Amino acid sequence: MNRLITIGILALSFGIVTAASGATARERSQELLTQAMEVQRKGLVGSAQDLMAKATEADPTNPAAWLQRGLFHRAKGEHLEAIKHFDNVVALDPKSVNGWEWRGEERYKLGRVEEALADFDKVLELQPQMKPQHWQRGIALYDAGRFKEGREQFESHQNVNRNDVENAVWHFLCVARADGVDAARKVLIPIKGDGRVPMAQIHDLFAAKGTAQQVLEAAQKLGTTDAVMKDRLFYAHLYLGLYYEATGEKARALDCLKKATVDFAQEHYMGDVARVRFQKLSIIK
Repeated sequence: MNRLITIGILALSFGIVTAASGATARERSQELLTQAMEVQRKGLVGSAQDLMAKATEADPTNPAAWLQRGLFHRAKGEHLEAIKHFDNVVALDPKSVNGWEWRGEERYKLGRVEEALADFDKVLELQPQMKPQHWQRGIALYDAGRFKEGREQFESHQNVNRNDVENAVWHFLCVARADGVDAARKVLIPIKGDGRVPMAQIHDLFAAKGTAQQVLEAAQKLGTTDAVMKDRLFYAHLYLGLYYEATGEKARALDCLKKATVDFAQEHYMGDVARVRFQKLSIIK
């Protein structure tokens, strides 16, 4: 999905602070945090981590320091560690939209969908105007079996992201699980302008105007790098798997989702979505 939700950009504009004896605990913490970000930009990851830890030791009540530690572990894919630090952020600053959002995303990656939804709902409580942009919440609602709410979320997202085949597909999936595939096809959102391969073929498949083979053939066309080809095949197998799940073909769904999570695995949010969906479908009898 196109990442329109932009609340997760941390700006640290603390100014220049010295380590003079008169510095407060907060000033010392933020000075260490600034130093940590400087050395991290230089690629000195170990030193950055040490400085971040010292920043929280200098002032354990500084939410910005805990947030940065959470982001450090988030970037490394260390979800439990990231959550632990984001826990401190929201405890110290219950109005931290970034803290709730990032903790929700990390919880989702661990398959803790209901907990993720609670965090996403807190984000919208603090910033209701963000609701149309929050497609991550829509996917979590689908995973939680709250299909009617998911449908509404994706209809809302369509207002701010009109050319996204993925949004139309997730809307279809919610309607199909609530009211059946035929009903979903009748209200499939028309999309024009999504030039990503193989999104046009994926949309045709869900509209019953194309085939799974056409999706794969489009994804496998030559003339691009191996990395781009792998990404295309990831999306092809993710949405083929979700299509087969919607149409009740569980074995085929599992096969495609396994390929999306193993053979063509991606280190981005939709890669996590594929993995969570594969795990959940695997335990459904």
